Amino acid sequence: MANEKLSLTFHGAAHTVTGSCMQFTHRGRSILVDCGMFQGSRTLEKLNAEPFAFKPKDIDAVVLTHAHIDHSGLLPKLVKHGFRGSIWCTRPTADLLEYMLADSGRIQEQDVERRNRRRDRAGEDPIEPVYTGQDAIAAWRQCRAVERGESFEPAPGFQARLWNAGHILGSASAELNMDGVRIICSGDLGPEYRAFLEDPAGPADLDFVICESTYGSRVREKVTLQERRKLLEAEVTAAMTRGGNLIIPTFALERTQELLLDFAHMLKRGDIPDVRVFVDSPLANKVTSVFERYSAELEDTDGIDIFNHPSFHFVDDVRESMRLNTMSGAIILAASGMCEGGRIRHHLLHNLHRRDSTVLFVGYQAQGTLGRVILEGAKTVRISGNDVNVRAQVRSIEYYSAHADQAELLEWIDDREPIKGSLFLSHGEPEASEALRRLVQKSAPHLSVLLPSIGETYDLRPGEPAKRTTTGREDLALETGRDWQNSYADFVSSLKTRLGQIRDERKRQKALEDMRHVLESYEDFKERRSSGS
Repeated sequence: MANEKLSLTFHGAAHTVTGSCMQFTHRGRSILVDCGMFQGSRTLEKLNAEPFAFKPKDIDAVVLTHAHIDHSGLLPKLVKHGFRGSIWCTRPTADLLEYMLADSGRIQEQDVERRNRRRDRAGEDPIEPVYTGQDAIAAWRQCRAVERGESFEPAPGFQARLWNAGHILGSASAELNMDGVRIICSGDLGPEYRAFLEDPAGPADLDFVICESTYGSRVREKVTLQERRKLLEAEVTAAMTRGGNLIIPTFALERTQELLLDFAHMLKRGDIPDVRVFVDSPLANKVTSVFERYSAELEDTDGIDIFNHPSFHFVDDVRESMRLNTMSGAIILAASGMCEGGRIRHHLLHNLHRRDSTVLFVGYQAQGTLGRVILEGAKTVRISGNDVNVRAQVRSIEYYSAHADQAELLEWIDDREPIKGSLFLSHGEPEASEALRRLVQKSAPHLSVLLPSIGETYDLRPGEPAKRTTTGREDLALETGRDWQNSYADFVSSLKTRLGQIRDERKRQKALEDMRHVLESYEDFKERRSSGS
């Protein structure tokens, strides 16, 4: 007999900001809201290779909130392993996915090929890609575009509608209705003064609300687009005065186009010198072509053809990208935004050690990522097997965030009232989600506010608080933290100096032997545990 209950299982973006994936099951049917990739440290990314916690062939449909890879990036894997349903999303999201998913598949293949060639993996079994570019194209072909505000039925018994989320081009919050149980999944919510986009919207009087909490612990000063440009102008002026390059790790989707918007305005007004701006990302260049396609719908352009300024140079060829390493006095935008892959890594390799260069962060840096380590002040980082001293100026501008801050999240939640069942706070690191929970609970002490973990399942009944029926995965508690390779780089960068401070040669040798014994003790423990002794 088919299960009459409505249940919700969190498969990602719980106690972390990536891997967004929620499964709703009702009357023997299941749909997913998002199917995202885990991004960040190597440790966290290993989760992408694990089998799904469900059978892909049993999923009837996917409702996709937006094209960011942490929300869409495992769709090709889903299709590869048997999913044959439709992927419902807005038309701009479908257009963006053509490039986003194909690029992700290419990265999967290239990354695996590179890692399999590494000498330190000699003799080990080859690694297989999570999916290929071919799988990515197959997933994109299963997209089905729907207009915001239009009701649709992704699967029998499920009614859905998309609302503007104000996060990126095409982003949406997903409203679901199953036998009178009304739910909204926020997706990622944009802030006030968001370039290109209108403010988020959504329905009220709901049973359950699932809200992101990326910046649940942070309140940003309200800054207009004009004020933000003044901050960027100051950073550009200072970087050019130092004489080196201004390296900006950026996300190919939305952040790159926002920066081009601001650079175009500043160059037109003469606020900054006629500096060369290189967009060194084939994916960002393709995404920019999608923005041009929807240019008539974009806000804040003031009628300027912002993507075709003569100072802008769009780099696709690898050899041209490598030639940028011989330059000084240029602005280089390159992905990935958290410095975990892509061309930004070789620009960091060639510029982090230069005292005359500047690295400017304009986006969120998740725990465990190289970007987070650099931003937190590491003196040495590890990039592609090389230990690199950080001598460049490291700067940041918070006001390019595509995420609502704490006050804006609280306002969005308040606009959904009354919430008759439970509020779930997801898509946030533990401290951020907990900070937001405390504030919500203070203003609404009788509201059920839950911080789900990956693997948890809840029964959802109309007008009642959600009831947890399955506990989460305890083994993931440490997976979302700092990556061991960057901790290793921090450790070894000071090791020689600290050993040199030990004046007695015998004590120095003893320190080395003690460290070796510590490592051996962990290896012995592992062997004993595997043998059951």
